[in-house]
Amino acid sequence: MDKLTGSDRIKEALNKMGIESFYDVIYHLPRSYDSFFVTEETNLKPKERVVLVGQLAGVPTFSRHDRITLVSFPFVTKKKHYYRIVAFNRPYLLKTIKMGDIYTLVGTFNQFKNEINLQTIIRGEMDDSHRLRPVYSLPINLSNFEFIRLVEKSFAHINHNIDDYLPIKMAEKYHFFSEEESLKMIHFPRTYEDIRLGLRRLKYEEALLFSLKTGIIREENKTLAKTNKQPIPLKEVNQIVASLPYHLTSDQLKAIREIILDMNETSLMYRLLQGDVGTGKTLVAAIALYANFLRHDQGVILVPTDILARQHYNYLQKLLSPFAVRVSLLIGSLPPEEKNQLHKKIEAGEVDIVVGTHALFSEGVNYHSLGLAIIDEQHRFGVNQRQSLAGKGDHTDLLLMSATPIPRTLSLTIYGDLDVTTLKEFPGAKRNIVTQITDSSDPNIFFQVHRALINDEQVFIIAPRIESTSKKDELNSTEEIYRLYAKEFGDEVVMVHGQMGDEEKNLSFAAFSQKKSHILVATSIIEVGIDVPNATLMVIYSPENFGLASLHQLRGRIGRRGQKAHCLLVASNQDDERLKALEASNDGFKIAEEDLRLRGPGQMEGTRQSGLPDFAYLNLIQDFKIIEAAHADAKQILEANDIESKKIIARAQEEIIRNSFTNV
Repeated sequence: MDKLTGSDRIKEALNKMGIESFYDVIYHLPRSYDSFFVTEETNLKPKERVVLVGQLAGVPTFSRHDRITLVSFPFVTKKKHYYRIVAFNRPYLLKTIKMGDIYTLVGTFNQFKNEINLQTIIRGEMDDSHRLRPVYSLPINLSNFEFIRLVEKSFAHINHNIDDYLPIKMAEKYHFFSEEESLKMIHFPRTYEDIRLGLRRLKYEEALLFSLKTGIIREENKTLAKTNKQPIPLKEVNQIVASLPYHLTSDQLKAIREIILDMNETSLMYRLLQGDVGTGKTLVAAIALYANFLRHDQGVILVPTDILARQHYNYLQKLLSPFAVRVSLLIGSLPPEEKNQLHKKIEAGEVDIVVGTHALFSEGVNYHSLGLAIIDEQHRFGVNQRQSLAGKGDHTDLLLMSATPIPRTLSLTIYGDLDVTTLKEFPGAKRNIVTQITDSSDPNIFFQVHRALINDEQVFIIAPRIESTSKKDELNSTEEIYRLYAKEFGDEVVMVHGQMGDEEKNLSFAAFSQKKSHILVATSIIEVGIDVPNATLMVIYSPENFGLASLHQLRGRIGRRGQKAHCLLVASNQDDERLKALEASNDGFKIAEEDLRLRGPGQMEGTRQSGLPDFAYLNLIQDFKIIEAAHADAKQILEANDIESKKIIARAQEEIIRNSFTNV
C-alpha cells in the first residue's frame, strides 16, 4: 500500500497539497535550502547571513526593554574571532546554552557593533552531510521538520521501487543518476552540486515527455485529412487585401500566405499566430476567416470576454459586410429568444462568421459546415475547450492567437505540436510609451491625468482587485480608486470589473470608447485586445500583483496610434526587478524572455497567464539547452521501435489522455 498514514492533522495538510501517497511526498521537492556551510569571516558585509562555529566566551546576560527581552553573550569562533551575539525574545537560552560547549550559530551581521543578530543556534558542529537543509512549501499546520521526517519515511517505504522509465541509452548518453538517486540528492544534498545533478535528470525527463507529447499530437493532427474542401481562390483574397485603405506589413502578408497554404492542404491546419500587442493579428485573422468563407465554410472566432467579442464583431462587420459576409455575435448574455434564433441560423448555414465567447461551443450550438476555428488569447482556454470547439465541425482548421511573443528558437521547441507564425512589425508607427515606477503620493499622477483631459485624451486606471480587504489595501481596489478619482474628476470617470452585470459593463465601456467619459477604472478585464486609440495614459496600482506579461499586455492598451503615451506603475517596492524590466523596454519579445527568466519553474498560474506551458522543474530560458536536447531525442524515440522507446511513448500518450480532460 502506498497510501500515507499518520495523524488526521498531517493527512489533512497533505490532502490540501494534493499529496496522497509516499510517491507524491518524494516528488514534492524543496523550494529552497538553508545553508549551514561555515562563513569565511574576513570582510563580512552589513546584514550578511553568517554561519559561525565556536564557543561562548562569557556568561549570557538578560535585559528587558518594554515588551522585548534580550539575551546577549560574547562568542569566539574556531578561527579566534570575537563577536557579541544578541537574541531577541528568547529568554529560554539562559538555561539551554552552556560555557564550554561547541555551537553552530546562524544570524545576520551588524558591522557597526560587531554583533550577530541570532536566528538559529544548534549545539555541536554540523556533519558535512547535513549542511544543506531543505525548505518546503507547506501549509501552516505542517512543519518543515515533520515533512523532512515524512520524506525519509517515504524513501524507506518505497524501498527502491521507483519506476525508471527513462531509456537506458539516454541515461547513459548524459551520465544521469537513477531516478531514486536523483530524488535523494535533491532532498538530502551534501553540496549544491548534488542538487544541480539531481534536478538535471528531472528537468530532462520533463522536457523529454513534453517533446514526446507535442510530437505525438502533431503526428495525429497530420493524419486527420480534410475531405470535400474546396480550394481557396487566392485572386479574391488578394482583392480584399488590395482594397484595404492601408498597407499590410510584410509579416502580415507572410502570415496570411502561410495560413492559406495550410488551409489548402489536405491535412488539418494547427497553427499559432503570435505577435506583440498592436502587430495586427486581428486583421490576419479576419483575412483567414474571409478565405474560409470563399471555400463556402463557416468560421468562428472565440474570445474570453463579452467586451472583446463585441469589439471583434464590430470590426469584422465593418471590414467584411461589403463582401456579402454575414457576421453574427453569440455571447451568453443574449436574450434566450434571440439566442435560439441565432442557433437555428447557424445550423442552417445562414451565418458565415460567428464571433463569441464560451457560448460558441455550448451543447445547443450546431454548425452547418465549420471549416475554421480561431481562438484569440488561446491561453485563456483549456485543451478540452479547444477540442470542443474544433469538434463542432468535420475536421476543422485551427488557428490559435497569442500576444505573448517569444523568440523563434524557443517557440519552435515548446510549441512542437504547432506551426508558428510570428508578427514583429507594427502596421503604423511603433509604440512610443514611457513607463515609470512611482508611489501613490506622487503628485505627478493627477497632473498627468489632468494633462490628458486637457488634450482630450483618455486614461486607463488599473487595480488588481475589485474590493479592498483592509484600509491598508484601499489603493488595490477598483471601488476605492473609483471613489478617489470620481471625487477629483467627477463624471469623467466610469468603472468596469468582473462582478458587474453584462449590461452595466457594456454601458460603462461604451461611454468610455465613445469619449462620453475620459477615465476608465478597471481590473485586468481590459488586458485582452481592447482598442481605444485615443488612450495615452495608464496608471497601474499595485503592479506587483500582476505577471510581467500581463503588465505588458495592459500597457499595450495605450498609444495605439503611435502617439506618445505614459504608463505609471504605482508600486510599494520601487526596486522590483520585474517592474524595472518593464520600465526599461517596450519590446514584447524581451519582456516575455525576462518574464520567463525571473519567474522560474513551477509557477503554474504565471505560465497560464502568459500562454506558455506549465513546468514543475524547467525554466524555459535557463534550461533551454536541456529542452533543445530533449526535443532532438524525442524525435529519435518516436522513430525507434525498441521496447524502451515504446514504454516512454506509452507514458506520454497516457498523459495526453489525462490532460485532455483538464485545462492547461
